[in-house]
Amino acid sequence: MITKLTKRNVYAIVPGDRAVIAYDQDLKGFGLRVAMNGRWSWFIEYRPGAGGRRVPKKRMFFGSREFTPEEARQAAKEMLAAVALGGDPAAKRKQEREAETFRDFAERYLKEEAETKLKPGTVANYRIAIRKHATPEIGSTKLNRITTAQIAQLHNKIGETRPMTANRVMECVSSIFRYAATCNIVPVGHNPTQGIRAFREHRRERFLNAEELGRLGEAIREAETVGVPFNIDPKNPKSKHAPKSGSIKIDAHTAAALRLLVLTGARLREILDLRWDYVDYQRGLLLLPDSKTGRKAVVLNGPALGVLHSLDQTGEWVIKSEGEDKPRADMNRPWRTISARAKLPGVRIHDLRHTHASVGAAAGLGLPIIGKLLGHTQASTTMRYAHLDSHPLKHASERIGSTIALQMGDQASH
Repeated sequence: MITKLTKRNVYAIVPGDRAVIAYDQDLKGFGLRVAMNGRWSWFIEYRPGAGGRRVPKKRMFFGSREFTPEEARQAAKEMLAAVALGGDPAAKRKQEREAETFRDFAERYLKEEAETKLKPGTVANYRIAIRKHATPEIGSTKLNRITTAQIAQLHNKIGETRPMTANRVMECVSSIFRYAATCNIVPVGHNPTQGIRAFREHRRERFLNAEELGRLGEAIREAETVGVPFNIDPKNPKSKHAPKSGSIKIDAHTAAALRLLVLTGARLREILDLRWDYVDYQRGLLLLPDSKTGRKAVVLNGPALGVLHSLDQTGEWVIKSEGEDKPRADMNRPWRTISARAKLPGVRIHDLRHTHASVGAAAGLGLPIIGKLLGHTQASTTMRYAHLDSHPLKHASERIGSTIALQMGDQASH
């Protein structure tokens, strides 16, 4: 039937032995279905896309008695206007219903995109960002319903205590949404991380001085020979990692890893994933086929070569995992022992790389040379050591001061 779908006319419809379909006489495509039990179902009918009689009609229901006829008419007008502009409300609703939650799609992103295109270290960091930070807050929300306000709240919550971590989480979430757009899960350009300003990051600079390096060397030698005295943690006296004897020892490979880190300035994974066939003794280089910045050659000085020569060169890996021929997973436990014994609280193992660079900068080797030794691809990365590169400035200052003193007749100045 065709009628004007007003409040009076709609309430006058009486269903019989089958449902009644009523079309509005003024708004084409707007209608009401009244079931045999009297239930209302408002709907629109339209031909999606370019339209035309060859395109099958679609009928989309959008409400019941919660809509008055006037409210239903207005909603129908808006949806039909979207159809006129090429939209497809039914397809959009289906997409929204089938959309994956952030939790599910994030796992899909890791398997399909991240693991195939990113470095293992980056994937590991993304996995932590997703499971520890993002998923607890937005994991159950459909991907296409996550708003910028939600992401901003997540960013601020993490940033209260860990601003750098908050920024890394945003980078991860942004990558997930970019991939979602390529999978047609969200519209192209839809990325709720856009517009969120990163927290200011203050890079932590910690360099060991000569005295601290002395304590570090002494602690390593003690740990690989007689062992470091073990002190029971009063907070965790029954720790499963507590040694059965009264001291903690490290093997030759662990000691070598610590020495190589500070002697070469290499990154942790570059040393732990080092294979013997990467070592070029003749040219004094570690030829790494892949690193954080791609292919890289690490220069081996005399002490570093001595460390390598001291190791049993059997098997594939330079730094074996507790006697097994596989790369060591990490250095967390031995570093906690060594740094505590050397009285280096708060010093990270990555600070050994900074220490290597700082010694070179203080010796006046120049930032370009230091950048090449560390494998930096951007000069700006090496600039963090600029304040230590005082040798040329000191030399220049001495010349200027001596000239001025001489001209002033101040013989006491040198």
